Amino acid sequence: MSTLPMISRLAVDDTGRAATEPLREDIRFLGGLLGQVIADHAGAETFALVEDSRRDAFAVRDRELSRDVLAARYTDPGVAQLLPVIRAFSNFALLANLAEDLHRERRRRIHLLAGDPPQPSSLAASLTALAASDCTDDEVGAALAHGAVIPVITAHPTETRRRSVFDAQNRITELMRVRARTELTPAEAAALDAEIGEQILRLWQTALIRLRRLTISDEITTGLRYYDASFFEVVPRLNRDVRRMLSETYPAADLEELSIITMGSWIGGDRDGNPFVTGEVVTEATSAAAAAALRHHLDEVHELRQELAMSARLVGPITDDLRRLGGPECLDDDEPFRCALRVVRARLAATGRALLGTDFLTATELEWAQDARAYADPAELSADLDVVDAALRAAVDASIADNRLGALREAVRTFGFHLSGLDMRQNSETHEEVIAELLAWAGACPDYRSLDEAERVALLSAELTSRRPLLQAGADLSDLAVKELGVLEAAATAVARFGPAAVPTYIISMCTSVSDLLEALLLLKEVGLYGLDAEGAPVCTVRVVPLLETIEDLQAGAAILTAALELPFYRALIDVQQGVQEIMLGYSDSNKDGGYLAANWALYRAELDLVAAAAAAGIALRLFHGRGGTVGRGGGPSYDAILAQPPGAVQGSLRLTEQGEIIAAKYAEPISARRNLETLVAAALESTLLDTEGLGEDSAAAYAVLDELAALARSAYGDLVHRTPGFVEYFTDSTPLSEIGALNIGSRPTSRKQTTAISDLRAIPWVLSWTQCRVMLPGWYGTGSAFSAWVGDDPDRLAQLADYYRRWPFFRSVMSNMAQVLAKSDLGLAARYAELVPDADLRERVFGMIVNEHARTLDMYAAITGTDDLLADNDALKRSVYNRFPYLEPLNLMQVELLRRFRSGQDSPQIRRAIQLTMNGLATALRNSG
Repeated sequence: MSTLPMISRLAVDDTGRAATEPLREDIRFLGGLLGQVIADHAGAETFALVEDSRRDAFAVRDRELSRDVLAARYTDPGVAQLLPVIRAFSNFALLANLAEDLHRERRRRIHLLAGDPPQPSSLAASLTALAASDCTDDEVGAALAHGAVIPVITAHPTETRRRSVFDAQNRITELMRVRARTELTPAEAAALDAEIGEQILRLWQTALIRLRRLTISDEITTGLRYYDASFFEVVPRLNRDVRRMLSETYPAADLEELSIITMGSWIGGDRDGNPFVTGEVVTEATSAAAAAALRHHLDEVHELRQELAMSARLVGPITDDLRRLGGPECLDDDEPFRCALRVVRARLAATGRALLGTDFLTATELEWAQDARAYADPAELSADLDVVDAALRAAVDASIADNRLGALREAVRTFGFHLSGLDMRQNSETHEEVIAELLAWAGACPDYRSLDEAERVALLSAELTSRRPLLQAGADLSDLAVKELGVLEAAATAVARFGPAAVPTYIISMCTSVSDLLEALLLLKEVGLYGLDAEGAPVCTVRVVPLLETIEDLQAGAAILTAALELPFYRALIDVQQGVQEIMLGYSDSNKDGGYLAANWALYRAELDLVAAAAAAGIALRLFHGRGGTVGRGGGPSYDAILAQPPGAVQGSLRLTEQGEIIAAKYAEPISARRNLETLVAAALESTLLDTEGLGEDSAAAYAVLDELAALARSAYGDLVHRTPGFVEYFTDSTPLSEIGALNIGSRPTSRKQTTAISDLRAIPWVLSWTQCRVMLPGWYGTGSAFSAWVGDDPDRLAQLADYYRRWPFFRSVMSNMAQVLAKSDLGLAARYAELVPDADLRERVFGMIVNEHARTLDMYAAITGTDDLLADNDALKRSVYNRFPYLEPLNLMQVELLRRFRSGQDSPQIRRAIQLTMNGLATALRNSG
C-alpha cells in the first residue's frame, strides 16, 4: 500500500505563467528569508534536513523519487530534531498563504487599472447586472426590507494562532505591499527587506500554538481580534457604500435605514456538546464584545476631537443644535465642534462605566464620566452624532462629515453598544430533559417525557399563553437545570444591559418537532426573555431558530414550520418579530449522515420546501447556513454557494457561519475583509433580485434526477460508513481522530457524549480527521457510484448531467467543490495513514473501497465535465496545489511517524506538541480543513 501512486489530475502548463511569476517571486523571496532564519537560528543540521525534505518532496511530486525515501528521513531523528522541521514547513505555509493573498490583490489592481469590466462577485458587477435587469425601485425596496447579511464567527480547534503570530503576518503583508508598489532607493529596499526578515524571525521564534488547552476565553479573545484587524474599518464603510450605490440606482426604494452587514458570534453562547459554556462565560462573551464596541466608539470620538478643531471665526455659521449639544459653556467657544464632542465623549465614558464598570475606563476617562449622563441606548448617541454631522455639512464641508464621522455614525448603527449578536445554542435533548424537570417540579406534568407529540404541544402552548412562571425562588433543581437556567439568565442580563441585539437568536440543535421549538421558548419565558403583553400577545426579542441537521430532519423541516405557524400564539410571535422566521440548515451533520451529494441535495430540497411553506403562510424566511470551512461541511467559494441556492431562498437576507482558517484567510486585514464581505453582499443581492437558477421549465425534471442521484449516493456512502463492519475502528486508527481529543485542541470535546458512534461524533473532528490524512472522504465519497449507476451505458443520461453542469449553478457548484477536494486528496499519502490500522484485513477491505470509489469519482467527473483537469475552472488554485502541496508532504509523513510513536507508548509533552503542530501546519496549508 505504501507504493500506491498518487492519484491526481491537474493539467499544469505554461499558460498564464507570466501572470503568476510575481507570486512565485514573492514565495521565493519569503521562503529564502525563512531559510536564512532557520540556518542562523536552528543550526546547519536542521537547515539541511529542511532543505533535503523540500527537495525530495518536489521530486516525489515529479515522480523522480519514491515516497519511501522521503518518509525514511523521519524514522530515525528524535522528536526534538523533528520539531523545528515541522515548524519550518508550517511557517512556510503561513508565508505562502500570505503571498497568494497578495497576488490575488495584485491581479485585481491590474484589472482595475486597466479599466476592465467589474470582476464577478464584486459589488460593482452585481449592481451592473441589477441595472441591466427589469427590477423596479419598489421590488428592490421590498426585497431588501429586511436586508441582512450576517457572518457569524465561530470557534474552531485548528484556528489557535497566537496574537503575536497574527500581528507578524499582518506586518509582513503591509511591508510586502510597500515593496511591490513603492519606488525605493537601494538603501530603502535593503532596509525594507531587512524588516521583513525581522518579522519572519519573530514568527520563527514565536510558538505557533499554545501549550495548554484552549479555553473559551481564548476563543472569545481570538474572535474579537478581527474587529480591530478589519471589521471596525471595513463593515461601516461597506454598509454606507451599499446603501449609497443602491440608492443612486433605485432612488425610490427607501433604503435609508439599510445597514446590510451585521456581525454575529457563537463563541461563548454555543453550549451544544460543550460543557464549558456557563452563565459566567455568556457574561464574559457579551461583556467583552460590548467593551470592544464602546472602546472603538470612545477612541473614534477622541480622534474626532483632535481633527475637528475648526474655528467658529473661520467657518460658516454654527448651528444652534451644535451649540446646545455642547452646553452653556460652549455658547461662545471658538472651537464648537470640539466642545460638542467633549460632551459626547463624556457621555460615552459614562455609558462605559454604567455598562461595564469603572475598570473599563482609564483614569482620565473616569474623570470625563464623573458628572456625565450615560446614553440610554445607541440611538441617543446616534442623535448626538447626527447633530455634529449636520453642523459640519452646514458650516464646513460634506467631505469632512463623510470621513471619520461618517464611519463612526455607521459603526454606531452597525455595532451599537453590543458589537455582535451572541447566538445561544443547545441540543433539543437537553431542553427536553430540563423542561420535564421544571414541569414536574411545578406540578404541571409529572412525566412530560411520556407524552406524545400532540400532548406535548398542547401542554407547552398552554404554558406559553399563560403568565404563570413554572419556578419560584428556592426551587430544588438538578445541576443540569441550574446550569441551563443560569446560562439563560446571563443572556437575559446581557439583553437588559446591552440591548436586544446582544442575544438575538436561540438555536435548537437536532430540532425534529414543534415541541422542540416550544421547549426552548418555555425556557426563555422562565428568565423573562419571552412574555405576554397587556393584551396577552407574545413578546420575545430572541428568535427561536430550529436547526435541521440530519437528512431526515431537513426533509421534515417544512412540515415542522407549517405546524408551528398553525399555532395562533406562535404565528403572533412571528408577526411581532417582523414577520420573519429564521431556520438554520446544518451542512455538517447532514453530510456526516448521508454523504456529500445526498446532503447537498437534501439541503436544496429542504430550502425549496421551506420557501414554499413560508410563502403559503405569508411570512418571510431567513436561512442560516451552518457552513464549515471545508467542502464536507458546506464550504467552498461563498459567492458560488449563495448563487447556487434555489429560487426564493435568500430573500434579501442570510446568515452563515465563518470558522477556522477561513476567518483568518478572509478577515485578517482590511483589504481581504472588504473583498470577502462585498462578495457576500453581491451574491445576496443577485440571488434575491435575479434569476440565478437558470433551469426554467426544466426544473422539475432536474429535481427528479437529483432525487435519484442523491438516493444512490447515500446508499453508496452508507455501505461504507454505516454498514461496513469495523469502519469506526478503521476511521479511528487511520486518522488522528483520537489525538484531536487527547491533545487539548480546542475548548470543545470531540463528541457530544461518550460514544463510539459516528452519529455522536462532532462534525469538525470527523472532517478534520479525514482532511489531515488526505482522504477528504466527506467531500466526495458516494458521488462516483451514484453517477456511474445512474448513467450506466446511456449516453443521453450522461449528456443530461453535462447539460446541468453547464446551466445549473447548484450542480456546477457541487461538481466544482468536489473537484477541489479531489485535487487536495492524495491516496498515496492516505495509504501511509491506513498502515496505522493494526487489522490488516480491515485495512485492505476499507481502504480498497475508498481507492475504488475515488477512481470511480474521478472518472465520472471527467465524463460529465468534459475534462480530467480537476481545477480547469480555477487556475489560481491549480497552481497553488501544484506548487505548494509538495510542502505538505513532509508534514503528512512526519505526522504519520509521530502518530505511530505516540500510539506505541512514546508519550511525552514534546511528541504531543509535535503532533499538534503537524495538525496546525496542515490545516494552515490546506486553508479549509475543517
